[in-house]
Amino acid sequence: MKTILITGGTGLLGTRMSAILTEKGYRVRHLSRTENLSATYPAYQWDIVKQTIDPRALEGVDGVIHLAGAGIADKRWSDSRKRLLRDSRVNSTALLAKGIAAQAKKPPVVVSCSAIGYYGNTGDQVLTEQSPPGQDFMGKICVEWEEAAQAIRDQGIRTPIIRVGVVLSVKGGALEKINMSYGFRVGAYFGKGEQYMSWIQINDICNIFIRALEDERMTGVYNGTAPEPVTNKELARALSDARNQRTLLVPVPTAALRLAMGEMADVVLNSTRVVPQALLDLGYEFEFPYIVDALEHVLYQKI
Repeated sequence: MKTILITGGTGLLGTRMSAILTEKGYRVRHLSRTENLSATYPAYQWDIVKQTIDPRALEGVDGVIHLAGAGIADKRWSDSRKRLLRDSRVNSTALLAKGIAAQAKKPPVVVSCSAIGYYGNTGDQVLTEQSPPGQDFMGKICVEWEEAAQAIRDQGIRTPIIRVGVVLSVKGGALEKINMSYGFRVGAYFGKGEQYMSWIQINDICNIFIRALEDERMTGVYNGTAPEPVTNKELARALSDARNQRTLLVPVPTAALRLAMGEMADVVLNSTRVVPQALLDLGYEFEFPYIVDALEHVLYQKI
């Protein structure tokens, strides 16, 4: 039985990933801020600020999935919050690289997370893995995040990077918040609703990470998004269709979002039309390539 170490294992992606890996016959352990070795998934301690890591976490592991990072849309972006968003990603990757370097036997693969925020606000331009990074806050963080993973790759370890899109799940992320008002048959889109949202169903994104663990051909950067991105207004309509109801769709003015959210409003107002070209070239088959099917599944399976 192979052992996989997950950082960020108690987050939205990490929780689902742990369950799927276990179903596939893997043994799963986590890196966490607090040690709990008697948990379902034993948790070993690391401290990103102090740059310390329990070496036992990495002993005998057959692969690592690195998901650690503070939630992008959890709190308003104050200066201290922006530092945390950056440091929780870049410094955690540096610490993981340091921990691996100290191991006599290194894991053969580390799958590292990034985000489609890498590309910035690009309107209706179709983006592939070859497209340049944005110059905004999230674009610059993602560049640093991915560069930090080079310290792992330099140790001779296969290190694919997955740029994750908007994850569809009712247990967290954007959809959990958007879905709340639909119980009252009211939905919302932001601004004109013309901005593209490059989405991915939660099972699909987990399976992309697992494919990257298992497929030795995967060495570079991969967009973790479904093949058909949708506009914000199309997402609102699709959610109504998935719930099989008539819904009043109301625009939320850009100015109101900026007032309420500050710079963090970029998360929902930026337009990023991403296609997973590298995965398609590999022949990866998405379980949920279409938005309504993906929404129906997460709504009725409650995942």
